[in-house]
Amino acid sequence: MKITAAVMYEQGLPRPFEQSQPFRIEEVDLEGPGAGEVLVEIRAAGLCHSDLSQVKGLRKRQLPVVGGHEAAGIVRETGAGVTNLKEGDHVVMTVVSGCGVCAHCQRNRPALCQSVTVPRNKGLLANGQRRLSRKGAPIYHYSGISGFAEYAVTMPASLVKIDTQVPLDVAALFGCAVVTGAGSVLNTAQVPSGASVAIIGLGGIGLNGLMAARIAGAQTIIGIDMRDDKFPIARELGATHTFRADDPELVKKVFGLTGEGVDFAFEMSGAAAAMKSAPDLIRPGGEVICVGLGGSDARFDFAHTRLVTQEHSIRGSFMGSCVPQRDIPHYMKLFTEGQLPVDRLRSSAIGFEQLNASLDRLDSGEVIRQVLLPHGTL
Repeated sequence: MKITAAVMYEQGLPRPFEQSQPFRIEEVDLEGPGAGEVLVEIRAAGLCHSDLSQVKGLRKRQLPVVGGHEAAGIVRETGAGVTNLKEGDHVVMTVVSGCGVCAHCQRNRPALCQSVTVPRNKGLLANGQRRLSRKGAPIYHYSGISGFAEYAVTMPASLVKIDTQVPLDVAALFGCAVVTGAGSVLNTAQVPSGASVAIIGLGGIGLNGLMAARIAGAQTIIGIDMRDDKFPIARELGATHTFRADDPELVKKVFGLTGEGVDFAFEMSGAAAAMKSAPDLIRPGGEVICVGLGGSDARFDFAHTRLVTQEHSIRGSFMGSCVPQRDIPHYMKLFTEGQLPVDRLRSSAIGFEQLNASLDRLDSGEVIRQVLLPHGTL
């Protein structure tokens, strides 16, 4: 079938992206679905900093590729052998899928499944297949999703069925922003009631982490960002205090609130400066949880003596250590109950023609979550 999609042919193009046009809006060919695959009509796809990292070339991808990894839509066709989904189902699309049988999957850590990660990094579906092309030339899948398109073929394990009453432009955010931000707090760190938490970076992922910290019962929740205009919504969603990341007295202020530092510092941006400051904010025995992704060759140093003598921990959290089939329904329930107001994070709805300019707005930090509507409306 012929579909409209946003295709990236080159990474590392300069800003402004509205002029350099890293994504070309083109008609491409989509096959399938084959056996064990699902055709989804994409109704909404979120723009994430991971998309921006790919555009900048911080992490290399197989090119050309149809972008987008955070999406929601409607099942339109299922391939042979697919029994858990049917035509008309509303679904969230997520990067984390897992093979279901490896040691990582058996330990409920599908984000670490190499059986899925290896083909995905090659621009293929988890089964090693490719369903995209243009004029006979191959086009690759982004993270097994490729949500910047009218339709996508993906694997059932990447799809989570949801209630049809949840708006799809909200549901899309659950595929990455929610599971990554909330999951880092609830799954990776397992923040206990009464804890003190610093959230560094108040974008879509950081604000989901902040809301999850409130749900977990954290007593002190400190939101930290470079932009003052992020602070009102952070306080609305649960922050007890907000500070600028470049405040020279940031550490002093955090210690003034907490005594010895916070129990957990979540680095949500992947920025070198944020990673450098995070260990300075935690108490003896505290933890730094690294959530944001920087460049693939980025390196960070730390004060080794302090790490040892104060028993600090530095941990990674990929996609919130999530188990999508378990976590997304739980987070959806929190949303419908009003405890996780993910809809407050939507900045604007955009069409294909606005996609590249929207990357500029994302890069400047002036938006939280822009949502692409591939068909123009929901």
